[in-house]
Amino acid sequence: MTSQPEHHSKVARRAVLGTALSGAAAAALPGTAHAGEPERTVPSAADGGGRRPWRLRDTMTTDGAWATFLRGQDLLWTRLPTRWYEGPFLGDGLLGSMIYREPEANRIRFTVQHGRVQDHRPEFGSGWGTCRLPVGHLTLDPVGTITAVDWRLSLWNAELTGSVTTTAGTLTLSALIHDEVLAVRVRASGGERAVWTFHPEEAISPRKIQEAPPADYTPNPPWTRRTAADGTEQVLQPLTGGQTATAYRHDGDELLLSVGHSAPSTTAAEADSLRTLRRATSYGALRRRHTRWWHAFYKKSFVSFPDQRLQSFHWIQLYKVASASRADGPVMATCGPWLEPTPWPAVWWNLNIQLEYWLVHGSNHLELDALATTLRRNQEQLIANVPAAYRADSSGVGRSSDMFANREVGRPGSGSEVGNLTWALHNVWLSYRHSMDKALLRDTVFPLLRRAVAYYLHFLTPGSDGKLHLPSTLSPEYPVVPPQDTTYDLALIRWACQILIESAERLGIDDESAPRWHEVLAKLTPYPVDGNGYMIGAGTPYAQSHRHYSHLLMVYPLYLVNWDQPESRDLITKSIRHWHALTGAHRGYSYTGAASMYAMTGDGDTAITYLRKFFDTSTRYPCQANTHYTEAGPVIETPLSASQSLHDMFCQSWGGVIRVFPAVPTAWEDVTLHDFRTQGAFLVSAVRTAGETRFIRIRSLAGEPLKLKHGLGGRLTVLLDDGSPARTRDLGDGVLSIDLPKGREVLVHSGSRPDLVIAPVTVGEPGPAWGLP
Repeated sequence: MTSQPEHHSKVARRAVLGTALSGAAAAALPGTAHAGEPERTVPSAADGGGRRPWRLRDTMTTDGAWATFLRGQDLLWTRLPTRWYEGPFLGDGLLGSMIYREPEANRIRFTVQHGRVQDHRPEFGSGWGTCRLPVGHLTLDPVGTITAVDWRLSLWNAELTGSVTTTAGTLTLSALIHDEVLAVRVRASGGERAVWTFHPEEAISPRKIQEAPPADYTPNPPWTRRTAADGTEQVLQPLTGGQTATAYRHDGDELLLSVGHSAPSTTAAEADSLRTLRRATSYGALRRRHTRWWHAFYKKSFVSFPDQRLQSFHWIQLYKVASASRADGPVMATCGPWLEPTPWPAVWWNLNIQLEYWLVHGSNHLELDALATTLRRNQEQLIANVPAAYRADSSGVGRSSDMFANREVGRPGSGSEVGNLTWALHNVWLSYRHSMDKALLRDTVFPLLRRAVAYYLHFLTPGSDGKLHLPSTLSPEYPVVPPQDTTYDLALIRWACQILIESAERLGIDDESAPRWHEVLAKLTPYPVDGNGYMIGAGTPYAQSHRHYSHLLMVYPLYLVNWDQPESRDLITKSIRHWHALTGAHRGYSYTGAASMYAMTGDGDTAITYLRKFFDTSTRYPCQANTHYTEAGPVIETPLSASQSLHDMFCQSWGGVIRVFPAVPTAWEDVTLHDFRTQGAFLVSAVRTAGETRFIRIRSLAGEPLKLKHGLGGRLTVLLDDGSPARTRDLGDGVLSIDLPKGREVLVHSGSRPDLVIAPVTVGEPGPAWGLP
């Protein structure tokens, strides 16, 4: 075994939080200062340096433009879906419903599930005692036999509309979920009529499909029905330490339903479900509030590219993540709010939750980040998760938990999985970096990361080589005896110590642990490496196929080892190739992870080749008809991570540098990007036409230093929003430093000023709609 040379053993002071960027040879750009020269302004090539104010012409500002564009991305059905991963899905971050045929019956099922409904018996673990619990489902029972459907899931309105044709007539339906109310309107014609039935489901873990309950497990009590004074029907499900209540009413052609859940109260859910339902006076009133929210949601960012199938997929993922999560709601379980029989009815912390939330950053939707909220609200639980001897300064979380992060973490040295909290905090740090919200850094990232690192520090010990070593820990789910110096944990320790030092500096904190963080960065043992690349840990090569890329975290998403380090490129390439050379265990996120890694290298054609494997129906676990994904049960993270892979092709911002169009596949000659949010709290708009970047516009939301890898050739024009030349400095390797005050915008282009138009691109690769068109 050999060891990889240490990178970033000393952390330089710098103004931008982020992974250190290795030095690069200076290469002057025409019209800019040479690297190392004093800052200077850049005159406009178009007007000889005189001011000529500019502004974008955004064609995507009206409801009509958005409705037209998103209609082209909608899911369609001309066949009745028979499984959850074929049908329409609705949600508001709490309540969720999937629509498909009732198994073996002439009915249509509307599942009724809720992200807060869980058991409250931690003594049985997350699989049985604090797992998500099913609520029930509605069935729409027609008079005649169903012969056809014609459905559209409108992304713009987040609404299912269409018809059901039967041998007796037609049912015309529309459905949506808003403010924890499922609203369905069905109008019958011919000899048809709509008959609704609510079917409560047993309050037992969906994990029962895989295994029997623990020996001393006692089932929850049975549900009961009641009718409220106003005729509203209710199903009450008592739980040990809680209650779930479902309330619904059917009035004319409308059905409204709400679910309440309370804990530790065993009675409050009953009143909550009635109160929520009574606020929804009608389908139309609820729809008006609903569409206002969704229309404002979509307008926060825009992306368009010429592959119709993937473009539609991307917009469906934005719809999906907004249907599944809101910052003030529960963190997503592996299935989101759409619970189905599954071995994984909980929150998984060793990869799933991280992948679930990457998408919200670039898409400019931090209002969906329930992960940051969850960690902030449950800091006491995270302390209680570590052994009692370490609670004075440490925190952690085990592999899976409920929405409150209730799961013990084992000790290093016992072969336990230790890094989950640290990796989850990387997501929260990304939310900080994309918002530059100092309160998030001060109140969540710094104190929790400090405690997560402290837990590691209790177990790091010096070896005879003078390096610090870690006792045996588990590389998530790699099926061998846990090694010492697990690469997964070494990467997380390095990243965390670096961020703690930088965060303390930004917050003005003179932390007593800072010398220790510096010592760890200087003395932590190098990542174990052999002839095939990065190993799982010391003495443990990557020798059998593995779906996770935990042994490559230093490459992605931490970027500690990256393509800006020429000395690392061979090792990066060798490691990724060897990971995928051993086949058999790969899953969907194995392909999306590889796509993002190749995007980091700037190889868009290889990146899209790997991403397309996720959509290849000849693979064992492809993306499904409605863009959901299943292995032994529903797992929501993989499709969402596929959209992040697209983000990584279009714009990256690691290491304090914004990279525009860094890995666009050759076939995608035209791309439009608008208000893409990056680290440093910048909004990036850029247009690529005929394979060339035409312009880049960047708006600063926080006044952070701006470094731009623009990819433009020729003489540059760099103008502030009032038309005055911006102060710039060439940093070499195609990177330009630009002075951009908070609230201001800068335009970068070469040659004469292009048309500054934000608009959808023409589809060059047509494809069928998602659903069952």
